[in-house]
Amino acid sequence: MFVYEKRLQYPIKITHPNPRLAKIIMSQYGGPDGELGASVRYLSQRFTMPYRELQGLLTDIGTEELGHLEMVGTLVYQLTRNLTPDEIEKSGYDAYFIDHTAGIYPVSAGGTPWGADGIASTGDTIADLTEDLAAEQKARKTYDNILRLSDDPEVNDVIRFLREREIVHYQRFGEGLGLVRDRAKQKNIYALNPSFDKDIPKIK
Repeated sequence: MFVYEKRLQYPIKITHPNPRLAKIIMSQYGGPDGELGASVRYLSQRFTMPYRELQGLLTDIGTEELGHLEMVGTLVYQLTRNLTPDEIEKSGYDAYFIDHTAGIYPVSAGGTPWGADGIASTGDTIADLTEDLAAEQKARKTYDNILRLSDDPEVNDVIRFLREREIVHYQRFGEGLGLVRDRAKQKNIYALNPSFDKDIPKIK
């Protein structure tokens, strides 16, 4: 069970609206490497992890990603408050506005709605943790790209915090994979126990 604390993990107070920035930051809400996908990925993978340490790791990071989703949504909301029709049109936010007005909707910067086909939950410990390492680096890369395009110090302060957390998550997943390697000869490391598969003919 999760307990909701009614404050953001990091404070956000954006002074000036900027729908151009909101459009690209939205990708970390519902884009291919965003926070929604991360939280669903980790909170789904935790059920089949064979060790309690890994279950706890995925639960901790998955719930933190939900907090990051809240932060990205808050950024987009504050960047699009009280826009005039002229600001919406000139910034290129008009296509999004037509469908969603100023609502927060999980979509990539390119306009593709979020879908679960972009995440992996295989039931294989090593495959899932390797996927998680890659996911954190892709999220870090997206935050890097946002920083390259943003000239708002208030926005950049929040983005840098989120970027740092992706690096920490990457390190923790690396530790988790190390734990698996240490126990690689034990039962149930893989989705199917290798001893069950010993009689399966190898592909030549």
